[in-house]
Amino acid sequence: GAIKIERKSIDLRPIIMEIFEQLEAKAKLRDIKLKFIGYEGPIVVKADYQRISQVLINLIDNGIKYGNDGGKVIVDIIERNKTFQIDVKDNGPGIPAEHLPRLFERFYRVDKSRTKLSGGSGLGLSIVKHIVQAHGGKISVQSKIDKGTVFSFKLEKA
Repeated sequence: GAIKIERKSIDLRPIIMEIFEQLEAKAKLRDIKLKFIGYEGPIVVKADYQRISQVLINLIDNGIKYGNDGGKVIVDIIERNKTFQIDVKDNGPGIPAEHLPRLFERFYRVDKSRTKLSGGSGLGLSIVKHIVQAHGGKISVQSKIDKGTVFSFKLEKA
């Protein structure tokens, strides 16, 4: 079904900090550092608080889950003319190029053997894609083997 979006002016900075707090224990278990960099001021966008939180939780959690022990997950905010670009980066093992086109499909999993280990259903990135699209944007992914992965999307400034 369609995702209902209730757009309001929200500041992403406290949302990201709250998500870091929620996921800190999980990151610590794998010695992964959570970092926020980029734009210094308030990051006020027109977005649905709950839905954008869901997107960020999923992307940051995936960075922790699939990144390397002792690695890092970075949220980088870049100001554009009418938008803010949000990048969620990890320095994990990367995703092979042949998987990238299908990554946002429902139930698609890069490594089928990890399903039982990580408890994932293969729905997270599909949901993320639909939420970002419902906000009028699109999400992209870039990945290099042994270098890491970057998920990027833009949100309209408020």
